[in-house]
Amino acid sequence: MPELPEVETILRGLAEHALGRRVTAVEVRNRAVIMGAAADFVRNIAGKLIAGLERKGKVLAVRLSGKNPEAPRYLLVRLGMTGQVTVTPREAPLEPHTHVRLALGAGNEELRFRDVRRFGRLRCCTRRELEAVFARLGPDAREITEEQFLAALRGRRGAIKSWLMNQQSLSGIGNIYADEALFAARIHPLTPAGYLPLAAARRLHRAVKRILDRAIAWGGTSVRDYRNAEGRPGDFLSELRVYQRTGEPCRRCRRPIRRLVISGRSSHFCPHCQPRPRRALPPGRRTRSFAGR
Repeated sequence: MPELPEVETILRGLAEHALGRRVTAVEVRNRAVIMGAAADFVRNIAGKLIAGLERKGKVLAVRLSGKNPEAPRYLLVRLGMTGQVTVTPREAPLEPHTHVRLALGAGNEELRFRDVRRFGRLRCCTRRELEAVFARLGPDAREITEEQFLAALRGRRGAIKSWLMNQQSLSGIGNIYADEALFAARIHPLTPAGYLPLAAARRLHRAVKRILDRAIAWGGTSVRDYRNAEGRPGDFLSELRVYQRTGEPCRRCRRPIRRLVISGRSSHFCPHCQPRPRRALPPGRRTRSFAGR
């Protein structure tokens, strides 16, 4: 599933290849991926200029301005599990599961939305509606300060792996980068989030930002379906330390990587580098974790 680095990589690709270009035609080939009426979607996008790009977590927003001084509209993009947004020559053969096409300017390129599993969604909305969507998300994982990170962790009793993936707590992280950040910070995925020692919580905050920045620098991770705006896979797969490496030697200590299931999701970790913690103290008991301060 595309996570923050993949969406940021797509945003940067669109900034290079689509920003400042006008959408001259819109074709909806599958109405199921459109939120709202397809006719309204086409009417609100056709003829608009791609004037800006925004992202929060895994959500991408394309600002569209009209020829008249009207309020801008936004193309809201959620990639779901297998969504792709590419800038492609119009004469290129249509791949299966290409659901929406946006012709760009007078040139020979178009923006295509493709999604094999069809969990992704496109929506044309107002600024107020976009802000409502963003407000439901937690702080962006790349932008969150250490103070915000520690405050968000305080009092949480669930596993730290689940907390990292909760988009209302911290937006942008999924299975891949949660596993990688926990390994980098030497934290077991079942550690209760609110009982992390202060030093470990600070270490995790730094690890999250470092892992996300490295993944963006490598163009994201292509485990299966992800492609950037140019249609190329990301290159971070070779840099993964634990994700989907069950049974392979840890690149730090050479012990086998293990897998467990937390809240229905696979988690990959090194039992030597990420030792399982002792059971958390009951509520009300004194603890050295920052959560009780």
